[in-house]
Amino acid sequence: MSDSADAETVTIFSDYVCPFCYLGRRSFDRYQETREEELEIDWHPFDLRSQKRGLDGEIDQSADDGKDDEYFEQAKQNVQRLKERYDADEMSLDIAREVDSLPAQVASYYVKQHYDHETWLEFDEAIFAALWHDTRDIGDEEVLVDLAEDAGIDSEEIRSALDDDALREELRGKFTEAQQQGVTGVPTFAYDGYGARGAVPPEQLKRLVEGV
Repeated sequence: MSDSADAETVTIFSDYVCPFCYLGRRSFDRYQETREEELEIDWHPFDLRSQKRGLDGEIDQSADDGKDDEYFEQAKQNVQRLKERYDADEMSLDIAREVDSLPAQVASYYVKQHYDHETWLEFDEAIFAALWHDTRDIGDEEVLVDLAEDAGIDSEEIRSALDDDALREELRGKFTEAQQQGVTGVPTFAYDGYGARGAVPPEQLKRLVEGV
């Protein structure tokens, strides 16, 4: 369990394959730098590719989710604009259309349940960096094991978690729970009954948390 159980927290709904989730975290980090006391992240997973998953849980790349080439081109332009705004020059503009983040979310969900917040946060940030800095496939078990070991997490625990059908089912329940709570897109930041959606600027996060 985390040693900082009494720390103030912000809930963040996100999916690792969402570039705006990465950028939203960059904005959140900027807001954190203005605070005397650090906020903890209560991460809630969200499956951005749910409409493309078959009954077997695998992504069907041919499935129509309403996102065509024009959509992704506009997304790239928005990512480029926010990269410049949040000084994220190291970020790749690849939108990770072929990457399945479900294994990464399973691993992260397991770590969040069984390790302290600092360990989870290090692993979480490593997953984001692996995808958006190094363009590694975070759907690959060996990539996740490598990232876990660097964060001091037992590799066999990660392998077991990735093979745990009950854990995957629990995670799918979290996806459904997010939708039932009215989360329709990510990132979504939530605090004290209020929310902000998208890679919003640090000053908007400050208003969300501090009301000023």
